[in-house]
This record gives sequence, structure tokens and C-alpha cells, in this order.
Amino acid sequence: MDSNYIASLINSTLRSTTPVLLVALGSAICSQVGVFNIALEGQMLIASFTSIVVNYLTGSVLLAIIAGIISGTIIGAIVAVVQVKYQAADMVVGNSLNLLVAGLTSILLFVILGVRGSFSSPDLIPLGKMNISFIRALPFIGRVLADLTVVDYISYVIAILMYIFLFKTVAGFRVHSIGINKEAAESLGVNTLKIRMAAVAFSGALSGLGGSVLSMGQVTLFTENMTAGRGFIAMAAAGMGQNHPLYVIGSSLLFGAAQTLSVSLQNIIPSQLTMTIPYIITIIALSVFGYRTRKQKSMK
Repeated sequence: MDSNYIASLINSTLRSTTPVLLVALGSAICSQVGVFNIALEGQMLIASFTSIVVNYLTGSVLLAIIAGIISGTIIGAIVAVVQVKYQAADMVVGNSLNLLVAGLTSILLFVILGVRGSFSSPDLIPLGKMNISFIRALPFIGRVLADLTVVDYISYVIAILMYIFLFKTVAGFRVHSIGINKEAAESLGVNTLKIRMAAVAFSGALSGLGGSVLSMGQVTLFTENMTAGRGFIAMAAAGMGQNHPLYVIGSSLLFGAAQTLSVSLQNIIPSQLTMTIPYIITIIALSVFGYRTRKQKSMK
């Protein structure tokens, strides 16, 4: 196994991680305010579809990303109103929205683009790559960071900024306190309803950006249900990372590596089996994390 192959695997892992990381950060911010948002899958899927449609109709990647963020935010806002404000059951709201988006994107795929199943076109413009000359010239690092998009880098910046906001600012401590003890936060005058609704809407924006990367990053196309459970994997990544933005980076990289492994093994193992690898790793990782968490609690 030479250095070029290793660099290629790491590069693929980084690119596969970005959509999961962005959605996992959205899940983390929801958990920080005590909201269990399982509509992340739908938020991500609607953004993937919207981005491709706007990309195809306008030829603008920037407008496509903005459209993806807006569409994800809209679904997030629906969750905020129905689940947070009116206190509907989280499982019912999340699953209903996920099913609604899955059906809606399938219908609109035919109505708007005139195809069923999937859509691709030479007119679609992928996300731009950041190929900085002096970085590309580096022996190993250059190959690791080759062809990463602007959003790949931005996702890590967002994680760092979220950490600074949540743990280094007064406003962030207020957000953090809601998830720890909502009643205590309210007694101190914190408007928990507005903050929780804003956090869920923001998770929609992050999921929207993740969905845009999914359909315009490594590939430039849309297929029905192309998120393939990544929203739920992102929730697992957030849980493994204890909803801490910096820890979520590490857990998301684990799932990005699992995705890369599943693709790289398709030449020697039937694809039906390799496609299960990310989900098997998700189950194992959550089991280990759950066991360690229970053990730590029992020792206190």
C-alpha cells in the first residue's frame, strides 16, 4: 500500500465526511437546547434536490447552495413551530417530514425535470475545488487536500466557530444551559422558546448546506432518497461526539472513513455487502459509546 493510495483514501474520507459533519453539527445544536430532531434526513434531502434544480435552471453554484440552505431552513422552521412551539411528538413530526420530503422530491423530480429515479446533466456545475498551488506541491499533504471544495474547509470552520460560541460566550452559555436545565434557564430570564426554535432552524440551514454538498460535491446529480440514511448517521455522529462541536469532527470522520471503506471494497466484495459497512459501524460505535456512558454513570 503506497503513499499515493493512502493519500487518496484520506482525501476521499475528508470529502465523504463533509455532508455528515454539517448535519451532525445541526443535530448537536438541537441537542444543546434539548430538542430531538429526527427530520435531519428530510432537511438534507430537500436541500440536495433544490440545489440540483437551481443549479440546472440558473447555472449558478452560489444560488444553488443558497437555495439548498433556504430549503433546509424551511423544514427546520416547520420542526421548530410544530415540535418545539406546539409540542407535537418528536418521532411523529420527524418521520412525517422525512416521508413527506421523500415523496415530494420524487414527484417534483418528474414535474420539474421530467425524469424519474435520478437526474444528471452536463449543464450541472459542480462545487469549485480549492487547488492552492503551494499546498498541491507538498509531497503527501498536497495529495490529501487535492480537489477539496470550499465547503469542505468551511465545515471545519463552522465546527470551530460553534465551539467558541457555545463554550466561550455568554450567549452560548445560555444556549447550553437550556439543554442542561430548561426550567433553571427560564428562571434566569432566558427566552428558551425563541432560542430553541432558532437553534432548530439553524440546524436546518446546516443540513441544507450538507445536502448541497452531497449532490454537488463528489458527484453532481440527484437520485431519489440519495441521502440514504446519512441524516440518521449524522445523529449517531453527534451522539458519539457528545454534541460537542470539536468531538463531532472526530466521530464524523469515523463515518466518512466507513463510507470510503465501503466504496474501496466494492471491487472485491459484492456492493450489496459493502454498502452496509457504514451502518454496521454506526451500530457498533453507538453500542460502545452507550456502554461506556452507562459505565461512567454507574461509577459516579
